[in-house]
Amino acid sequence: MIIMHTVDTATLPRMVARALDARLRVMPAVVVMGARQTGKSTLAVDLAPGNRRYLSLDDLDVVDTARRDPDALVGGAQPVTLDEVQREPDLLRAVKLAIDRKRTPGRFLLTGSANLLLMRRVSESLAGRASYLTLWPMTRREQSGLGRCGLWDELLAARDDEWLDLLAAQPDTPEDWRALARRGGFPTPALHLGTAHERAVWFDGYVRTYLERDLQDLSAIAALPDFRRLMRAACLRMGRLLNQTELGRDVSLAQPTVHRYLNLLETSYLLVRLPAYAVNRTKRLIKSPKLYWGDTGLALHLAQDEAPGGAHLENLVLHDLLAWRDARLDRAEVFYWRTAVGEEVDLVIEAGGRLLPIEIKATGRPRLGDAKHLRTFGSEYGRKARAALLLHTGSTLEWLAPDVLAAPWWRVL
Repeated sequence: MIIMHTVDTATLPRMVARALDARLRVMPAVVVMGARQTGKSTLAVDLAPGNRRYLSLDDLDVVDTARRDPDALVGGAQPVTLDEVQREPDLLRAVKLAIDRKRTPGRFLLTGSANLLLMRRVSESLAGRASYLTLWPMTRREQSGLGRCGLWDELLAARDDEWLDLLAAQPDTPEDWRALARRGGFPTPALHLGTAHERAVWFDGYVRTYLERDLQDLSAIAALPDFRRLMRAACLRMGRLLNQTELGRDVSLAQPTVHRYLNLLETSYLLVRLPAYAVNRTKRLIKSPKLYWGDTGLALHLAQDEAPGGAHLENLVLHDLLAWRDARLDRAEVFYWRTAVGEEVDLVIEAGGRLLPIEIKATGRPRLGDAKHLRTFGSEYGRKARAALLLHTGSTLEWLAPDVLAAPWWRVL
């Protein structure tokens, strides 16, 4: 088995650090979740305030103690960090009892490479006792040392007619989106590996470790070749509507098995099911989710695809939005929009009672025709809809229409 080692990224700030600090000052437990190797351990060790005991459940001695005498791990007055807590979910019962005995802010910092809210064994253990944060792979601006995501807060706070000046004021630093898609956001391949071959070696080890160890912590999977085949098929369907029956037919798996495997991938933060915007006005809307991945570099490796396409550019924008959404205290939601007759908007942000539609085009020369469905969306939702963004790969920053701003993707992300 290949063991993945954590790379020190402490010198690069992470966007959720401020949210983590704020929650530790209020809640007795804060849970940081995310895929393996996104930097959770580094965040827990280096960025959590105070003098904390650090215990990792990757350590077999710690796991043994957690099973025999969990109070020995969670007891005492000193704050405790428990890393990779999903490996021993029953330990959360001891955490719950400790909190109930003494409710002290910041007492427990827990990290997990699985979505504990989706795991039946632990979904209710910390109800009302914990705040949850998700650490996604690094955004483009985190990789650049800025410790943030794109300009979503600024765009939402500004008036629509101020958007052009806001984006024009950003540094003029174009980037090849295909290079960003290939390296993804996991710290090691994104920051420390310079060639496609080196990244391929790392991603291969990551997948093997996930299949042989991490996946087994969640569910016993005997047919690993079937699971890996499903992963590849899902990567090849990035950006498309999810049809589990069709997907199962293509990989010779029963629909219930496909459903189970997809749930495990989502629980592991590797797969993202983007929901449809559900408020129906006058049009019959498609409600099936669309399929994306938590990291484009991993998805390209699994798909054995060397040429990123438009769906990968969509995935990059979605990933940045998910990182932004999950670090906010004021809740925002991200959807796509599609009607039964094929009118579609790639992404829709719902925040503050308003809707911001976004279309992503892998073209350097956006045209008014590219904004057709954005304008349909605006007409459908009236005053609830803000002006639309059309993100593209060129350098043009201009209003294509009074309600559609075309902007280079790198000025926003």
